[in-house]
Amino acid sequence: MNIKSKFLATGIGSMPFKDVDHAVHTALTRLPQAPFWPQLPKLDLNEQMEIQYSEGLPRIVIDREKARMYFDTSGDYSEDFAEFYEAYMLAMDPDEGTGDCKAMAISDDFSKGIYAMEKRLAKQGGKLPFVKVQTTGPCSFALTIVDENKRAIYYNEEFRDVVVKGMAMKCRWQIQKFQPFAEQVICFIDEPILSGFGSSTYVSVKREDVVAHLAEVIEAVHMDKGIAGIHCCGNTEWSILIDAGVDMVNFDAFDYGETIAMYADSVKEHLDRGGLLAWGVVPTSTVIQEQTVESLVEHFEAMMDNLASRGIDKEQIVEQAVITPSCGTGSMDPVNAERVFELTNALSATMKSRYGF
Repeated sequence: MNIKSKFLATGIGSMPFKDVDHAVHTALTRLPQAPFWPQLPKLDLNEQMEIQYSEGLPRIVIDREKARMYFDTSGDYSEDFAEFYEAYMLAMDPDEGTGDCKAMAISDDFSKGIYAMEKRLAKQGGKLPFVKVQTTGPCSFALTIVDENKRAIYYNEEFRDVVVKGMAMKCRWQIQKFQPFAEQVICFIDEPILSGFGSSTYVSVKREDVVAHLAEVIEAVHMDKGIAGIHCCGNTEWSILIDAGVDMVNFDAFDYGETIAMYADSVKEHLDRGGLLAWGVVPTSTVIQEQTVESLVEHFEAMMDNLASRGIDKEQIVEQAVITPSCGTGSMDPVNAERVFELTNALSATMKSRYGF
């Protein structure tokens, strides 16, 4: 990959709006070079982070009365697995696969945003520089969703493999859907749970397994020439993402901006091979009310200078920088969320002007 992003602005995924057309309009007007289809968790249970990506996975149960989802691992599930893996191999086999991942499609019942964005892009015609899509990461999905005994499905290796492969197919399906409307499609793998990696809660989660699972999904993104990003909205061991081969590391640069410099050697390797850093420098909490473009520029420059002080060329950091909010805005007050997108757009324009892009 050889992209000089030069403060390209994009978003994370979720929005707090219930008006689908408004959400799409916001993405297209506030992030015009790299809009994303909006996830709308306040609209319906089906739009929740994991449930939205559950269609097609074997033995999934959605308990709407209790507003929760789990895997039923009881009894004989061999036929369900056989059907899943048959569809997987038909699409994903490196030698004979068709590449058609419709078996893991996300329907209109589970995402209004995908289809509203597709319709809007088809109507306006032409191609944007980028369109961004997103999928819940396999680790976050598998460590969040449990079995019928309330044990995280991650610890069931058979079902964990299904989750990894299912998310990989969902990435490809989305990339293929939006390729007609963009020169390149960015696909974020959302892994918020990695902020807990290394803690006592996840002490049995092995680093090499996390790297392997992420690498498998990243490889799927690359099959359709997508740009693979990983988003984590807390602090984590950032070298994990880089070792997995990700193209774009997205981190909360407002609250945790200095942590990326702790992995300077890995970051330098990432940048040297053409990787991008997506700085989540626009906060997605109530502190957004106190922010201005000027205050965000000052903070952003300080974070970039801190990384440069570790032996990384500032010009390289600048040329391979992307700007995003620190996390999704789905749980925010809609007025504050609007401000997040306004400031993200304004910060991108200001930084481009500041550096002559």
